[in-house]
Amino acid sequence: MFFSRITLRADASNAAKFWSAFRSTYSLHQAVWNLFGDHADRRRDFLYHVKEPAAPPTIYALSARRPVDASGLWQLESKKFDPALHPGMELGFLLRANPVRTRDGKRHDVVMEEKQRLKAQGIPRDKWPLEAEIIQEAGVRWMESRAEKGGFRIRSVRADGYRQHHFAKSGPGHSVSISTLDFTGVLEVMDPSRFQDALRGGFGPAKGFGCGLMLIRKVK
Repeated sequence: MFFSRITLRADASNAAKFWSAFRSTYSLHQAVWNLFGDHADRRRDFLYHVKEPAAPPTIYALSARRPVDASGLWQLESKKFDPALHPGMELGFLLRANPVRTRDGKRHDVVMEEKQRLKAQGIPRDKWPLEAEIIQEAGVRWMESRAEKGGFRIRSVRADGYRQHHFAKSGPGHSVSISTLDFTGVLEVMDPSRFQDALRGGFGPAKGFGCGLMLIRKVK
């Protein structure tokens, strides 16, 4: 696996390819895919995270192969990803995820699901918790539900930055709608092997849209 930092070249905006590559919101996702799509039938074997706010964008990626830029727009910095992990190790983390729960074969946004629960209980809107509290509670439950399988334990976590995104894809009637939530906190590694697998596989769905890559740093 390789961890890459991907930034636009200083002279990228002088190229005609730049203006065609970034003509819409969805274009950034297409541009990232192009760095890893060495042939038309390539299945996604990478995760990525767009650092925000940042203009021009900075992208972090974890991939089975090094990214390759055929457009001449990007500066690519890659290194082998093989963190030395051990039980009890504490890591700071950052994760942008699509927080959904699958029920009856359908995916449900956990924040909207919590609001629906409050509504179903007949609680007046003016008696609801603050929006930030709803997001925090629903987000933390979602994150903790992935901890045991992922080989880690949450020490502290903040869930915020909840947003709903709508991407118009090429072709009539083609669009994608997802929600994202940003998590920052500290975790403890319980099972290094399982945690390594979780990092490589990513967290939650919508990985093709910049969700699921957990960025980590050593705390102690």
